Amino acid sequence: MKKISLLLILLSAVSLFAVCAEDVKPKSFVLVLDAGHGGHDPGAISKRGREKDINLAVTLLVGKYIAEQHPDVKIVYTRRTDVFVELNERAGIANRNNANLFISIHTNASPKSATRGAEVYVFGASQEKDKARMEENLRVAQRENSVIMLEDDYEEKYADFDPKSPELNVMYAYLQNMFIEQSMDFAATVLGELKSCVSWKDNGVRQAIFAVLRKSSMPRVLVELDYISNAEAEKFLLSKEGQQKQAQAICRAFTKFKADYDKKNQPTNLAKGTPKETNVDTVKNTENVAKALPSGSVYKVQILASSRVLAKNARELKGYAAEYYKEKNLYKYTYGATADLNEIKALRKKLQKDFKDAFIVRFENGVKVETIY
Repeated sequence: MKKISLLLILLSAVSLFAVCAEDVKPKSFVLVLDAGHGGHDPGAISKRGREKDINLAVTLLVGKYIAEQHPDVKIVYTRRTDVFVELNERAGIANRNNANLFISIHTNASPKSATRGAEVYVFGASQEKDKARMEENLRVAQRENSVIMLEDDYEEKYADFDPKSPELNVMYAYLQNMFIEQSMDFAATVLGELKSCVSWKDNGVRQAIFAVLRKSSMPRVLVELDYISNAEAEKFLLSKEGQQKQAQAICRAFTKFKADYDKKNQPTNLAKGTPKETNVDTVKNTENVAKALPSGSVYKVQILASSRVLAKNARELKGYAAEYYKEKNLYKYTYGATADLNEIKALRKKLQKDFKDAFIVRFENGVKVETIY
């Protein structure tokens, strides 16, 4: 009974966060940068360095580069010095500032010294088919979540947080759907930019249950820069050049995210009569919308995105015979196809009982040309 009550409280709290983030319009784009670990929590330790120091150095450089290139962006840090910040408080900082994006920066480690390469995580249960990779995702999440035990009264604060608890699967599914599209897009962009920093292979976009991401009500990612346990990667991570290159890569990824954000959120140009993005809830008199569409143009409902191709009977698809298109190294699944906007709106409404984050996209001759939220 206690767990059910906690679940209801948490869902209500998360819903309130989402409403606040949506209804309160910040004067500028708000970015929260989170340097993982700190203070009495060193994170991963190698022969020559500590994770907390690398995380902070790269995070401060990311903020510096973004501030120089984007004066309209308000940058908020969860920490700017070597201090300990609780995981819930990191998410709280992002929520209180109505952040538009949350980036948590970390450095990885593995018992296998040969392991190296960047990986970027979004919140959610691992979708990996490969058992070894699924176990690796769990190991990384467990290592990062172990910080909880360094906090005062952690048993009480995180009594609700158990990734294996069947009673809380509903909550995790709800949180996973929140901003998953934007999070996975940004994660793929960050990974693409980080690949340019080193000659070795990246480890892909992944999903895992991270405590620091679960209560953040905005697009959010956790970046694992590389493996401090690998001698070559360690040298790069500790070097001034390496930290600058990785920070510049994250800054480039942010620039692309911000450009897309500005495009989708710019005021409608009434003089020209054509907004770059259409809010489906403001469309009027669309009964004959099919006649106005270009030839070969159809609407579809996008239901989810995945870092891998899903089997037709995958549980994530919930029995729907969906199709996918590939964008930014992600597989994006859609259901339905019609030239009638009213019809696709009705379909989206039905699908939202199973896919809360579903939205409408328009295709022309098989190519996505517009997103309609």
